[in-house]
Amino acid sequence: MAETEHGGGGYRVYAVTWFWLLVITVLELAIVLLHVPKIILAAALVIMAFLKAGLIVAYFMHLKYEKLSLVYTVVVPMVFLAVILFSFVAPDAIHVFRLRR
Repeated sequence: MAETEHGGGGYRVYAVTWFWLLVITVLELAIVLLHVPKIILAAALVIMAFLKAGLIVAYFMHLKYEKLSLVYTVVVPMVFLAVILFSFVAPDAIHVFRLRR
């Protein structure tokens, strides 16, 4: 019954999701080993991290099949927490970066 509610597919959905997570991880490793400029490296790694987080939230946490209101109750606090943590860490990181120059 659970398979019909969620579109079926059994373990195939998890295998495909795992495959895409593996592909993104290999791309992350490749872009680090290619020695691209730091700004492009940082942007690409952040984008790929968001892609991986989105896949995990959607398929492994089963939020793809939930009502939108439940998704908002999970995603909004996570984004809020990320902004708060970044605002506390960023000044120190910038300070350390300037000291290393």
